[in-house]
Amino acid sequence: MTATAVRTTTRVAGAAAGALLTLAGVAAAPAHAAGYRYWAYWESDGGKPWAYATQGPATARPADGDAVGFRFAVSKEADDTAKPTAAPDFARICGDVAAKDGTKRVAVVVDFGGPADAPPGEAPPARRITTGCAQVRSDATGAEALAAVAKPLRYGSGAMLCGIAGYPARGCGEEVAEEPTAASTASPTAAEKQDGDGPSVGVLVGGAAVLALGGAAIWKARRRG
Repeated sequence: MTATAVRTTTRVAGAAAGALLTLAGVAAAPAHAAGYRYWAYWESDGGKPWAYATQGPATARPADGDAVGFRFAVSKEADDTAKPTAAPDFARICGDVAAKDGTKRVAVVVDFGGPADAPPGEAPPARRITTGCAQVRSDATGAEALAAVAKPLRYGSGAMLCGIAGYPARGCGEEVAEEPTAASTASPTAAEKQDGDGPSVGVLVGGAAVLALGGAAIWKARRRG
């Protein structure tokens, strides 16, 4: 074999090895998250529309005449978090509760979400919306107002609200992966298997060749997705 042939063979082998590493890296890359499944906390100051809370219910202290809302849903960002589907109607929820010295009245709205928001193996309560008027001490937090209406509550680390009235039974703010594409769920053919488990060497080498030519474009497309 000539020196030129040796150099050519080395370059091809190096490219194939690098492409195989790229293929392995792409295969191991985590799927993009569609969002997170959690209880979002909303506030209504004196009858105003729902506003996404800037602090959690364990530290927020609503005033007399305010409403607090809790909505269980899958959301990607705070600005696209689903609001409670019931209005923050303090007059309707607390209209028959008289004011009392040393206490405050807070309207509480709990929206358990729909079936699409439910964790695997669970279903939201048949009654989707729960409301109640919490009459609590004047310095009580939103969490204490909630506890007066919809026990039991379940909290995770960092005082994160995980469950209201037993729902959901498990999990706390977990990541929800995007639905897999048809290409990613297609069953491999016999030619693409090795001993019935993983892809064959031929498939890996073929994939390596494709990545060697267009790996950068594929990776950029995955990052944009």
